[in-house]
Amino acid sequence: MEKRTARLTILIDPQKKKIFEEICAAKDLTSSQVIRRLVRQYILENAGDRELPAWLKPTGKFDD
Repeated sequence: MEKRTARLTILIDPQKKKIFEEICAAKDLTSSQVIRRLVRQYILENAGDRELPAWLKPTGKFDD
């Protein structure tokens, strides 16, 4: 898994943010955990022929 982190700032309308955070809380997840999962899934689905690090290759589960 990655050793360092980087900040990603996004803009989202307040209503979507509120609903998103409520759903995350109901599933006992942080919004950061969910966003990391979404980004990882997006990379895996769209990487094409790009060489991916071993820790990013599909494992059947999502590691935060």
